[in-house]
Amino acid sequence: MTEIDEDTWDDIEGLLIQADVGVPTTMMLVDRMRGRVQREGMTRSDQLIEALKEELRDLLMEPTPLNLSGRELSVVLIAGVNGSGKTTSIGKLAYRMRLNDRKVLLAAGDTFRAAAIDQIKLWGERAEVPVVAGMPDSDPGAVVYDAVSAARARNVEVLIVDTAGRLHSNFNLMAELVKVRDVLRKVVPDAPHETLLVLDGTTGQNALTQAKKFQEAIDITGLIVTKLDSTAKGGMLFAIQHELGLPIHYIGIGEAIHDLVFFNPTAFVDSLFENGQEDQE
Repeated sequence: MTEIDEDTWDDIEGLLIQADVGVPTTMMLVDRMRGRVQREGMTRSDQLIEALKEELRDLLMEPTPLNLSGRELSVVLIAGVNGSGKTTSIGKLAYRMRLNDRKVLLAAGDTFRAAAIDQIKLWGERAEVPVVAGMPDSDPGAVVYDAVSAARARNVEVLIVDTAGRLHSNFNLMAELVKVRDVLRKVVPDAPHETLLVLDGTTGQNALTQAKKFQEAIDITGLIVTKLDSTAKGGMLFAIQHELGLPIHYIGIGEAIHDLVFFNPTAFVDSLFENGQEDQE
């Protein structure tokens, strides 16, 4: 006698869709699980759920350390659309690095909005990390060039570069982002050493479209996913890793400066089957 019937499969499908895993990835997982149930002779729902957790964990990469060692100055370029939590994540990342005794400098490369310059300066103060900024509407490439010069003069180890929040569909702003990347390439060997895309965990499958466009423009090396403390389940991470193979380095789980934590695939998968997001530190 088995507990696993068509209603069970409907429930599994509904759980995955509700968690924003996306239809193609959900269908692939359900097909795979049907095969496992038959091969392994599963009869209980709890066995099915544990096996499904295994399959989901297998879709997620263990995050690797950021490539920020072995040179005098390492550069991290941060990109993302408006409202994704990009500047907030930069402040939290700088704070983490300073706590780990890294000497950090921030570059206010988002000159498109005056508020963005003020915001990164505020986060610099909170993190106790200096900021190099220009005037609103100044050339972001020039700001980045000045920031590299300042970083070298101050023996900084890690330069984190903010960029203008942009819609992935805005061709002109995407071209400007490529220009900032090219300036870095000219003035620092092999820079940027990491190019991180900040994605809003509440945007669901639209995040996959964003990731593809940014990946095409500037060769994204990894992700920071924000706002996973809210109602978002963040299931789009499976689709992003499945289709693009990008590692998730950090997730944002709150508003406080210490609420940027290492991505833990096991804890993340467990959280999909619970009401709330687990503490993933």
